Amino acid sequence: MNKTEKFVIAINRELGSGGRTVGELLAARLGVPFYDKALIRMLKEKYDLSTEEIERLKGQKHNWWADFKRSFSVMPNYAAPKLFSDKTTMPDFLITDDIFQSETEILKGIAEDGSCVIAGRSAFYIFRDHPNHLNILIQASMDCRVSRVAGKRGISPDEARSIIDEVDRGRERYINKYTGTSRYDTRNYDLVLNMDGHTEAEAVDIIMKYIK
Repeated sequence: MNKTEKFVIAINRELGSGGRTVGELLAARLGVPFYDKALIRMLKEKYDLSTEEIERLKGQKHNWWADFKRSFSVMPNYAAPKLFSDKTTMPDFLITDDIFQSETEILKGIAEDGSCVIAGRSAFYIFRDHPNHLNILIQASMDCRVSRVAGKRGISPDEARSIIDEVDRGRERYINKYTGTSRYDTRNYDLVLNMDGHTEAEAVDIIMKYIK
């Protein structure tokens, strides 16, 4: 990946791995916007960005996202932890074909507008043919994930393990359905990081070294 040209970094991560925080820190280090499924879903719902509406906008402007962003003053670097959580966003298994397609078009518009870091949303698959992309998978052991989720949500380890198992199954079904592959297939990624024993900042350092 050449960071001197327009690029897309797609981060797929396991719940409780710290991958979302890594994505935010990486975007800040690179000086580019960070997007995740909460923001994409918020944009879609708030501005009624259905597939039909996106096609209409694309027909008016070549770079419809840039024009849309100027019109609605969309700010990509939002305070997601205060506004959204995995509990408040729509579960992946409830997503319809139209929702997937419209979210895909939103992501493509974002990438056309400029360099960015995107967490989740099948971005590793959507941008697989992008001329300047980097696909990253961030994982951690189950013990590490359980400890992190239990601590952040103030729940027992058993409850955290149950949530993780449910999210893992749902995300894998989602990926299988819309991409025909597995999110665990390492052939989909340029870099795979195990977060055990590493802080999010250390993970960003590793990614930056890889990019250089």
